[in-house]
This record gives sequence, C-alpha cells and structure tokens, in this order.
Amino acid sequence: MSIDNLKNALPAYAKDVKLNLGSLVTTSSLTEQQLWGTLLATAIATRSPKVIAEVSADAADYLSAEAFTAAKAAASIMAMNNVYYRTTHLIGDETYATMPAKLRMTIIGNPGVEKLDFELWSLAVSAIGGCGKCLESHEQVVRNAGLSREQVQEAVRIAAVVNAVATTIEAESVSVGG
Repeated sequence: MSIDNLKNALPAYAKDVKLNLGSLVTTSSLTEQQLWGTLLATAIATRSPKVIAEVSADAADYLSAEAFTAAKAAASIMAMNNVYYRTTHLIGDETYATMPAKLRMTIIGNPGVEKLDFELWSLAVSAIGGCGKCLESHEQVVRNAGLSREQVQEAVRIAAVVNAVATTIEAESVSVGG
C-alpha cells in the first residue's frame, strides 16, 4: 500500500504526522470516493512528486477513472481559483469582487462525478491554497448538500496531514539540517 510507503518515508521527528496519516484511511466518515478523491486532490495540491505518485497509486484502486480524473480536475481548477480569488480578497478593494473573473471554470458545473464530492475536493484543495473566499464558498455548498461540519472538518484534516507529509518528505529529500 502506497500510503504505507509514505508513512515509512517519514522520519522519527514526524511521528505525529505518520500516525495522523495512518488514521486518515482507517477512521473516515466520508464515502470511499470522497476520501480517496480528497487524498488525491490534496496530494496534487502539495506539488510533491513523491506524495502525488504514492497517493495516486492507492487512489487508483478505490476511484473510478471518472472520479480519478475529477479529483485531478479539482486540484487543477482550484490552483487557478485560489490564486485569483485570494488575491482579489486580499487587495481589499471591493471593486475587484464586482468585476468578472473572465476565467473559464466549466468543470465545476460538470465535473463527471457527484457535484458534492467535487465541491468537497475543491474545499480541501482550497485549504492548502489558503483562499478564504474559496473555502467559504465550497463549505457552504457542501453543507447545503448535506455534509456535516465533522465531514467538512475531516476533509480539511486530510488536507492538513497530506500537506505536512509533503513538507516533511520534500525537506528530507534535500537533507535539511543535521
């Protein structure tokens, strides 16, 4: 199992991250598709080649081809949207919020999987991307569609742990410190 490969690659100082990673796949209240799509989308959002490869290998066993592609699409579209909407918010000039974005985003309307799942993956990617506007928007959609706050929290927890795994593995790959 490739999640196991990631756990084994974590050094002793990242024991908490290792334990958290192990519990993500064993204690989830999300559907299998929601869980593995969130893992895959957030792995892609970290930009860590090793994390992407290892999570992708496992996710392929749990996701249909359509769901696998949709999780990748969520990471892709949110990479763009997180930068754009975070910037228009942080500039502080309300005029930017009234201007058309002029960014093509049709995948959000027709992602090829249940809209709820795609929105959840977009929310988790936005946690890594740090876009408050995107987090608020996607959280509202998934909550209105019936997900609990605990399920939203779980998706954000997945994003946090996957991001920590990627940070640690990438740091170790360049031999940071002594």
